[in-house]
Amino acid sequence: MTTGEILRALRAECPIPSRLPPHADRVQAWVLGLLPELDLRLDAAALHRLSRGAFARYAGRLYPEATEADLRVLAMLFTWFFLVDDACDGPDRLTPEQIRALRNSTLALLRDGTRLRQTGLTGPLRRLLVLAWREPRRRMPARWRERFANAVARHLDGTWQEAVNKEAGRRPSVDEYVALRRSTSAAEVSYPLVEFVSGRPLPDPVYHHPLLRQIARTGNDLLSWYNDLASLERDRITAGGHNLVLAIEAELAVPEAKAVERAAEHWREAMRRFVTLRAAVPSFGPALDEAVADHLDGIAYAVRGTVDWTFESARYPVSTVPPAAGP
Repeated sequence: MTTGEILRALRAECPIPSRLPPHADRVQAWVLGLLPELDLRLDAAALHRLSRGAFARYAGRLYPEATEADLRVLAMLFTWFFLVDDACDGPDRLTPEQIRALRNSTLALLRDGTRLRQTGLTGPLRRLLVLAWREPRRRMPARWRERFANAVARHLDGTWQEAVNKEAGRRPSVDEYVALRRSTSAAEVSYPLVEFVSGRPLPDPVYHHPLLRQIARTGNDLLSWYNDLASLERDRITAGGHNLVLAIEAELAVPEAKAVERAAEHWREAMRRFVTLRAAVPSFGPALDEAVADHLDGIAYAVRGTVDWTFESARYPVSTVPPAAGP
């Protein structure tokens, strides 16, 4: 089977339902109209690529219950993260030192709202994050804001480590890669945003419950490994071995087709584990069970949303253009 055929097979096997709010495409058009106002200078070709990236649809698939107003916030955040990802991973990518500066100034903004520090995060990217962060900062409690900031810190730390590896020509082992990928995927950033949408932040002891964290890690692996299969062609050129398939291929000295099959089997095993773990979640009491269910649904939608978005976004060769109107 080709990689595209395997991606389609895994999509068909995914037991998580597919959802999409009806206002996702309106929000996508709104975001595209906003970017020029932020002085994000894009030529027609770049704007077309950003449009076909379908980031608002991705956000909508992860948060299908979001109101149109909240989906605008989420779409701004998703666009910011993808713009940063492209800056860190493109042909003219940022150096590790520049990524570290971006990380520090981003955290300064998230943690204390300062707009004084101009090192690392400047111009349109800064204005976009300031605008996207305004509503979560206003509505969410301090402990949630710190949880979100910590997740962003881990993500940007992972991005920095990957850049260091690339600069040194160091290709990670499979185990090293899996651990690093859990940071670079930004899945952990997406999970607290479930609470922003629902308005029910979980207490820290519940959010960090060992079983819930195991489910979150497994969901992270599922969406990350699926993305690795979809981006294999590009990653072979740019990722310096930072892809599950490439790590398997190098460590086991197997051809690409065999490495792809092994990665797909890892995905299937993780999905079976995900279903089993989720079924084992206990009750946390009537005051918390609904919020816990929202959190678990959010992890599941992050997996399914990534799978579906892969076939909608022009970032991947398996995409279908234009995307289907519904789920």
